Amino acid sequence: MKKPVLFLLAAVFLLPLVVRPAIASEIWIFAIFGLGANLLMGYTGLLSFGQSTFFGSAAYVAGWLMKVQGVNAFLALAAGIGVGAASAAVVGYLCVQRSGLYFIMLTFALNQLFYFTAYQWTSITGGEDGMPGVPRPEFFGVDFKDPVIYYALVSGLFLLSLYLMKRIVESPLGKILQAIRENEVRAEAVGYAVPRFKLLAFVIGGAFSGLAGVLYAMLFGIVPLESISFVFSGNVIFATLIGGSGSLYGPVIGSFVFIWLSESMSTVWARWPLLLGVAFVLVVMFLRGGLVEAWTRFWTWRSSKLKT
Repeated sequence: MKKPVLFLLAAVFLLPLVVRPAIASEIWIFAIFGLGANLLMGYTGLLSFGQSTFFGSAAYVAGWLMKVQGVNAFLALAAGIGVGAASAAVVGYLCVQRSGLYFIMLTFALNQLFYFTAYQWTSITGGEDGMPGVPRPEFFGVDFKDPVIYYALVSGLFLLSLYLMKRIVESPLGKILQAIRENEVRAEAVGYAVPRFKLLAFVIGGAFSGLAGVLYAMLFGIVPLESISFVFSGNVIFATLIGGSGSLYGPVIGSFVFIWLSESMSTVWARWPLLLGVAFVLVVMFLRGGLVEAWTRFWTWRSSKLKT
C-alpha cells in the first residue's frame, strides 16, 4: 500500500481524536467538494466560480426531502448526487460554448442566477435565513444523530469518493481531460469532441459537489444561503490551489488547511483570512503545485542530501 494511502487512513482514524467530530466531518465534506472542483480546474483547466451552484442546489433539494417528505438519508444522498449532476449539466452546457474570461463570467453569472432564486424563494429555501431543521434520518436502525457515527458515514463516503476520483483521473477519460487542459486545439484536432468532454467533466464534478452539499446540510442541520454563493465557490478554489491543483490529494490537503484555519484561528484572531491570503500569494508566486509540490520538493532535497 502506498504511503499517501496509509497517511490518509491514519488521518481518517486519528482526526476525530484531535478535533471535534463535527469539524473532522466538515474537513472530509469539504474535501469531497474539492475533488469535484479539482476535476474541472486541475484536470480539465476550467476555472469555474459555479461549483457552489451544484453544492447548494443539492443541499436545498435533499434538505427539503428529508425535512418535509421524511426520506431516509441514503435516498437523500442519491437525490443530492442527481441534482448536483443535473444542475451541472445545465450550467455546463451553456458554459462550454465559451472559453477563457467569457467562460469564467458565465459560471459566475449563472451562479448568481441560482443564488438570487434561492434568496427570493423564501417559502422553500427560507431566503436569507436559510433552510433550518434539516434532520439526520435513521437508516436500518443506525442513528446518524450521534456525531461519531455520522463521522464514520462521512469519512467512508470520502474514501469512496477519493477512490472513484482516482479511477476517473487515471482512466482514458482522465487522460483526455488532461490533454484538453494542456492544449485544447490539439485535442480537438486529433478527433476528441472537446465540448462534450468538458460537459462530462462538469456533470461528474457536479455529482461530487452534490454529495458534499447533502452531507453539509445534514451535518449542521441547516442549508445556509451562503452555501450557494460565489464566495463559497471561491473558498473551494482557494483550498484546492493551496493544496495543489491537478493533484489527486491536493484538494484533501487544502481542505484540511482551510477548515483548520477557519475553525481554530477564527476564535483567536478575527483577521485570520490574512493567513489564507499570504498562503495563496506564496503558492501563486513560488509553488504552483501547492503544498503537494512543496512536499515533493522537500523529499527530493532530502533524498539528494542522504545520497551525498
